Amino acid sequence: MTDHRTDPPVAADEVTTLRGFLDFHRDTLRWKTSGLDAAELAHRLRPSSMTLGGLLKHLAFVESQWFSQVFRGEELMPPFDTADWADDRDWDWTSAAGDSPEELRMLFDRAVAASDAVLDAALADGGLDRLSARADRHTGERWTLRWILVHLVEEYARHNGHADLLREAIDGTVGE
Repeated sequence: MTDHRTDPPVAADEVTTLRGFLDFHRDTLRWKTSGLDAAELAHRLRPSSMTLGGLLKHLAFVESQWFSQVFRGEELMPPFDTADWADDRDWDWTSAAGDSPEELRMLFDRAVAASDAVLDAALADGGLDRLSARADRHTGERWTLRWILVHLVEEYARHNGHADLLREAIDGTVGE
């Protein structure tokens, strides 16, 4: 497993720093899931039902949810737009076992590319202070793009910790 990640910059403007951390964490998940087959991506550490394949699909969903649905006010990307969320609130996690490694990686990469396109457009038109199209259902407040970026970094950092443990249990591979 070769580490091809680029460290976030140590002396850059706010946008470059935030994007650097987000890209680093995206690449960390790619690194932690690289070279694994379907059985390995479906491996779990009991009692948790979390898997590396589930992490790929969940974080693809999170990307679509925050950048497309919340920030832009658009529909979720396929397959999340037609999932039966009422029947299975954890559909992104539970359905991953039925997807091939190629499908999971392609879905993740598509979600990241779509998010980056939204991010590029928003940064060119208002920057980090731009407000989301959708508001918080509890407070009615809209999120800034800055908040969304920080939240995504936090989401990835937490789940990459899970990915570390899962990958080590599969083949002993460790690393930041």
